[in-house]
Amino acid sequence: MANKSRTIRVAAPGRINLIGEHIDYNDGWVLPAAIDRCIYLTMTANGDDTSFTVTSEDFGSTFSGDLDQLEKGGAGWHQYILGVLSEIRKRSDGLRGFSCTLHSEIPVGSGVSSSAALESGLAFGLNELFDLGLSPWDLIHIGQDAEHNFVGTACGIMDQFASVMGKSGHCMLLDCKSLEFEYVPAAFGSYKLLLLNSNVSHNLASSGYNSRREESATALTLLSDYYESPPSYRALTRAQIEAAQQLLSPNQYKRATFVVAEIERVRRAVQALRENDLEEFGALMYQSHEGLSTRYEVSCPELDFLVDLTRNNKCIAGARMMGGGFGGCTLNLIHQEAIEAFVSRAAAAYKNRFSLDLNWFEATPSAGTRLL
Repeated sequence: MANKSRTIRVAAPGRINLIGEHIDYNDGWVLPAAIDRCIYLTMTANGDDTSFTVTSEDFGSTFSGDLDQLEKGGAGWHQYILGVLSEIRKRSDGLRGFSCTLHSEIPVGSGVSSSAALESGLAFGLNELFDLGLSPWDLIHIGQDAEHNFVGTACGIMDQFASVMGKSGHCMLLDCKSLEFEYVPAAFGSYKLLLLNSNVSHNLASSGYNSRREESATALTLLSDYYESPPSYRALTRAQIEAAQQLLSPNQYKRATFVVAEIERVRRAVQALRENDLEEFGALMYQSHEGLSTRYEVSCPELDFLVDLTRNNKCIAGARMMGGGFGGCTLNLIHQEAIEAFVSRAAAAYKNRFSLDLNWFEATPSAGTRLL
């Protein structure tokens, strides 16, 4: 039982994914990092068995409920709260009433997983507050299951994993099939990771994500049946997919060839980081964007425009869209002394082309969810 007077403060970071997009649910490897932009949660036990209150300072709203009446329905940030509470209750009978205040410095809709940060921070904080005995992997699965079972998003495990397990100065090579991982130093020297927020979210974001997942899964089933092999993209080659192209619809073929290529790019990117070869790493970023745009088809004109602005700029090693797609951010590896001039030029060009403002922020690989 928690000490009613005890108040804790939790920082739960957003995440970037350096490379390996849309392959967390295709049994690939991904290369995420927690970043130095967080959701902050101030939490206390309220002395009641089941009542809870969550206040969002950013939205200026308060949400109250009862742990015995966690029902699906509605939309917005409330659903993530309810989902986490529901998943914790499946795993522990020690959860009691609480009060929580949220403040976020993570831009919503920018593709850096504010939702996973909220899930991770809430689960981590309640675990600490009520001594529930949940492991880090429990917290990761609670966040993912909340999205699957309550929110209705068929997300992979990468976002919650990165928010919980982040390490300062490192990215993480995560095997999304075995869930084994290793920390990889992310030392970029005089280069910085710059995110440009397109400030658009096209209405394909939800339906497009789910259809891409279905297309790639169906393609894999057809290919594994054809080759009488285990259903895993990591066991397939581009040549095998091309040889069996007649089995696949045009979209299934494009999705499958992207997945196999992106898995290989992650392997090469890790090697480039270990050898401090930023030129190779940047080239792989551009290749990833090209695949996401033309083969997985999850980019949009705004993201393509922002990536194209970086080409042939000797101060920028690489750029690509990041996240689910159809909006959100581009990730750029840029020399620190060139940031101000580039952002100024990019913002003017973007405004002229799309009549939209361009927001930007730097992201540094940082520690995962933690007590303050």
